[in-house]
Amino acid sequence: MDVKEVIINQNAKLREALQLLDKLGLGILFIIDDFEILVGVLTDGDIRRFLLIDGSLDNKVKEVMNNAFFSLPVDSDNGTILNNINSKIKIIPLVDTIGKIVDYASINKLRRISISAPLLEGNELLYVTDCIKTNWISSQGKYVRSFEKLFCDYHENFTALAVSNGTVALHLALDALGIGEGDEVLVPNLTFAASINAIIYTGATPVLVDVERDSFNIDMDNIEKHITNKTKAIMPVHLYGQSCDMDKITVISKKFNLLIIEDCAEALGSKYKGRPVGVFGDAATFSFFGNKTITTGEGGMVLFKDPVIANKAAVLRDHGMSKEKRYWHDFVGYNYRLTNLQAAIGVAQFERLSEFVNAKRKLAEIYNETLSKYSFFQIPMEKQDTYNSYWLYTFLVKEEAPFKREELMDYLNKKGVETRPVFYPLHVMPPYKLFGSNENLKVSTDISEIGMSLPSSVSLSAVEANYICSCVSNFIKEIKG
Repeated sequence: MDVKEVIINQNAKLREALQLLDKLGLGILFIIDDFEILVGVLTDGDIRRFLLIDGSLDNKVKEVMNNAFFSLPVDSDNGTILNNINSKIKIIPLVDTIGKIVDYASINKLRRISISAPLLEGNELLYVTDCIKTNWISSQGKYVRSFEKLFCDYHENFTALAVSNGTVALHLALDALGIGEGDEVLVPNLTFAASINAIIYTGATPVLVDVERDSFNIDMDNIEKHITNKTKAIMPVHLYGQSCDMDKITVISKKFNLLIIEDCAEALGSKYKGRPVGVFGDAATFSFFGNKTITTGEGGMVLFKDPVIANKAAVLRDHGMSKEKRYWHDFVGYNYRLTNLQAAIGVAQFERLSEFVNAKRKLAEIYNETLSKYSFFQIPMEKQDTYNSYWLYTFLVKEEAPFKREELMDYLNKKGVETRPVFYPLHVMPPYKLFGSNENLKVSTDISEIGMSLPSSVSLSAVEANYICSCVSNFIKEIKG
């Protein structure tokens, strides 16, 4: 219900207010003065009590309204709102800085909890302001170099190249490693389309491999049967923050002389055997889209094990232009550079990486505590020797559940909680059917049909997380009757 519908002027008559209360059924009206400032609230109970002491419906609203009301600023987060809703205060008006009512909140009408929102409360503004003041706003500037060094230091001195987004990071890695027409690259069937698109950009052929039911990652026992004399590389994707078994992938790559390109778009902060993902192959890529663990709005990073390959990639990133001879092009290159402005945000975000990952892991603990009570949920796992960054908390609603995934998602949506289904398996979508037409890709298909993600923002409060959990529990109670 729009807040404008439940607003009435203090000089209106009680009869008009009562008619509006009966019509709307909300049980409360917000009272404003002639300057549209919130000055009180009025309930049907207030009117009844007034009439019992010989009041009249011709009296004005301001004679009856409660002017000792409780309100909150309109930018209050859900945690603050939930902390103030109780048996006495069930509906809270939300006001702007001068006291005008902008919205209202209740247990059934919270500000929408998004699936993943950035947290920009560190040095982002300071560093971006520095860029503007010094006029270093494009791809040249100290923050690009600082951002790359932070990644290099964190990832065992792999050479780091900042790029404009995670998709071009994959393309640049593949191209610099010499993968192209006639080559085959193994890629999991359950991943975001950027993984397979980048392979197709190079002219190489993607080969879709099914995934493990427990980790959602590429099925280690299913890799070797897909390898041919054309196979050039494996692209393991650390999906939703759960790292792949990189020991097994390394053994396979050495056995068949294959390159490894780790897609770490969703796994910054994840580890395998105590080492950060991204340091087990020949190249690795990261994304800094707005919903990632750290963000630059749009942006990406490529890591290379071999400095010679990294140098080639740096040239390709900058139009293929020679570093020694300006405006001389040795290759057909790309404009894949990251701006100094974006890198400034990235540096500030990276400074808080540990804090962000810890927040996601604590959130996962809260969700796990509730969901693990029900046998028909498969909660996300942390396999042996791995450290899950839980980019998105993603779980399965098993077939034996007394409801469908869509029913739970619809219920949460009505409660102001955004959810997200798991990716479609690649082989069912028109551009990629050719690459999986002869395969049994049942596991990735099943996961896609029953998997869903809950809000996973690093800024999500414990109160909000507990509210989401209570919504899930209440839904199950209602279903079971």
